[in-house]
Amino acid sequence: MRDSLVIIPTYNEKENIEKIIRKVFSLNHPFEILIIDDGSPDGTAGIVKHLQQDFPGQLHIEERKGKMGLGTAYIHGFKWALKRSYQYIFEMDADFSHNPEDLVRLRAACLPVSEFVNGGADVAIGSRYVKGVNVVNWPMGRVLMSYFASMYVRFITRINIQDATAGFKCYRREVLETIPTEKIKFVGYAFQIEMKFTAIKYGFKVVEVPIIFTDRTEGTSKMSTRIFREAFLGVIQMKINSWFRKYDR
Repeated sequence: MRDSLVIIPTYNEKENIEKIIRKVFSLNHPFEILIIDDGSPDGTAGIVKHLQQDFPGQLHIEERKGKMGLGTAYIHGFKWALKRSYQYIFEMDADFSHNPEDLVRLRAACLPVSEFVNGGADVAIGSRYVKGVNVVNWPMGRVLMSYFASMYVRFITRINIQDATAGFKCYRREVLETIPTEKIKFVGYAFQIEMKFTAIKYGFKVVEVPIIFTDRTEGTSKMSTRIFREAFLGVIQMKINSWFRKYDR
């Protein structure tokens, strides 16, 4: 039985990819990494394949042809992980906006409850907003857009998640075995909202773990107005669709 897999989608991340891989592998817990690269023309995949010599059996890569969307990258990774019996499956960005050291805290939140560990979650979210606003290097306009987007999601969906668009997460295996990923429709930030919403509708316990989010210092952001538009309209569509769907476990 394999324990923990960190899925990192990449597109043109040559400035960050080696550093993020080495940082994850420096942690005390033996995480494995799966890179999902969407045909990066900057040579990101080549760097990863070279590093596989240093981390045999720990570093994995799946290459896809062209940009196919964040959501489809993660779903590809989920299916890959489920075939290989990982128990804890993580989403993380390549650009250090998510601190790799927080992987250990997210995993701890999903461990079975014992007298030593206060765990018991099915999904743990690295949350920017559960204790105030913990964002570094973002312009105020983007902070406000993200913060009020989460308020909007809570208003429409009635889920009590402070950071609805967060993309730093740990899933217990059972969650991804239960959610029919072929019914997940969105590919950008709406994907992150839809996965949280669906997990809660299936009755899984979703908790938020406070983190400090630091905007990338190297490489180029993949954010666009199209992605936010998908999220804004997609939340309404997702809520309406849920009225006609059964969530049986």
